[in-house]
Formats: sequence, C-alpha cells, structure tokens
Amino acid sequence: MQSTLERASHWLALVCRIVAGLALLALLGVTIADVVTRYLYRITEGAIALRVSGSVELVSYLMLCSLLAAMAANVEKSQVVVEAFSHGLSPNLKNRLHGVYLLGFAALGLVLFLGLLDSASAAARHGEVTQDLRMPMGPIYYAAAVLSLLLGLRSLLHAVLSAVFAADQEAAHGE
Repeated sequence: MQSTLERASHWLALVCRIVAGLALLALLGVTIADVVTRYLYRITEGAIALRVSGSVELVSYLMLCSLLAAMAANVEKSQVVVEAFSHGLSPNLKNRLHGVYLLGFAALGLVLFLGLLDSASAAARHGEVTQDLRMPMGPIYYAAAVLSLLLGLRSLLHAVLSAVFAADQEAAHGE
C-alpha cells in the first residue's frame, strides 16, 4: 500500500509541476510581449501601437495557477523543522509529526476547493467576467479549485505516508 501511495503522489506531483511550469512560461511570455510592445511604441514614437490587452490580468491569473500547482507539487517539503522542539525526538517520531502537520494542508486544500467551487458555480450562474478582458470567471475558479483539490490530495497522501508508515518524504524520487 505504501508504494501505491508513493506512486500516486509522484504522478500527481508530476502533473502539478507540468501545470506550474506551463503557467510560468505563459506568464513570462505575456510579460515579455507586454514589455516589448511598450518599448516598440516608445521608440517608434507611436508608429507601432501594438499592445497586450489585459496583461496585468493575465499575469495575475497565471500566477494563481502556478502558485497553487507549485504548492501541490512540493507539499512534502513544506515543513520547517524547528530544532528547539524536535532535536531530541527520534526520526520516526519526527516523520509521524510531519504527517499530522500535513493534515492541516489537506484541510486547507479541501476548504479552498469547496470555496472556489462555490465561487465558480456562482460566477457561471451570474455570468461574471474579468474586468479587462471580459473572460468568464467560472473556468478560472474551476481551474483554481482543481489545483486546490490536488494540494489537499497530495497533502493527505503524504500525511498518511508520514503518520502511518513513518516514511521520510523530504526528497521524493531523487528530485
């Protein structure tokens, strides 16, 4: 069972890393395009008036996706060990405490998921759109809800691995 949980966590982490990487690449692409078009406008004294519409809005939503995905991908590396409290404890007990700590992240992921799911359905019902680009907000909230659910699932997987099996998950699969 332990190896099944570890494999599931590994594949979920891989998916989250891909999502975070793609969101960061898109974020960089939008930012670079916006800077280049603004610079072109300035050096041509307005002759070339290309603009990236809603660049700030796009960057903020891409940042949301990249942060949620990166949090979900690296949840097992999240605990800051405070030596004053844990230096006398055995590694086995430290791992079990880490599992209990990760239950908080599982709860956080679940609460975020439920809140974003409610916001997504309300936005879809009311036709809520973004301020600049007039994109529907429902799919944005649904994407954030899925990424929050992945955060909760990976946290729960690692909570079980640490609390039940006392597995040390600091560096998973040589990453």
